[in-house]
Amino acid sequence: MKKPKVKSFLVIGMGRFGRHLARRLQELGNSVMVVDKRENLEHDISFIFEDYLIGDCTNETVLGALGIGNFDICFVTIGKNFESSIIITSLLKNFGAQYIVTRASRDIQTDVLRKIGADQIIYPEREFAEKLAIRYNVNHIFDYFELSDNVSIFEIAVPTEWIGRNIGTLNVRQKCHVNILAVKNGADVLPMPDAAYKFRQGDIIVVMGKGDDVFCLTSQ
Repeated sequence: MKKPKVKSFLVIGMGRFGRHLARRLQELGNSVMVVDKRENLEHDISFIFEDYLIGDCTNETVLGALGIGNFDICFVTIGKNFESSIIITSLLKNFGAQYIVTRASRDIQTDVLRKIGADQIIYPEREFAEKLAIRYNVNHIFDYFELSDNVSIFEIAVPTEWIGRNIGTLNVRQKCHVNILAVKNGADVLPMPDAAYKFRQGDIIVVMGKGDDVFCLTSQ
């Protein structure tokens, strides 16, 4: 099996979110360059990242020296200074950034960021809050991943009354309009289980469907 291609990332803004993002990208084997203008952070980030710069990226000279076109993705993760995010996003575009992901905190910022060149806008706090709300809205949802505005993939504990029964007798697709993609139990994963599969204690199902339909499933 081929190893995934190593990507090159630029992360501007070493607040908590930016630092966690950059560190995880690096742990996954990617090349990561981080930048922040606060001199007091140099001691901390130098122990984590080999490639770092203390400098103000709203300065064209500083940003232009980084070779922006060489990065696969540039992240602007500044949380509180929206003016700086605007300037940096615009400069990244001017310097030929391949793909720009910029952090925002309010919807009104989205249009501005898109007009000046951001390819994707992220809302870390909102997205985390929404994920928590979905996860704890009903019992037994462990995790979920959005595919679109109304379709997601969920990990759900198998209802107690399903134990010992096979998929075919439960009519999950007909009753709740969801598809079972896999069954997990400890380290074991069974992709695309057939109708004869009989549920066991400790099973977790990976299902795809609309949120309301999945909530219906958890109430079965």
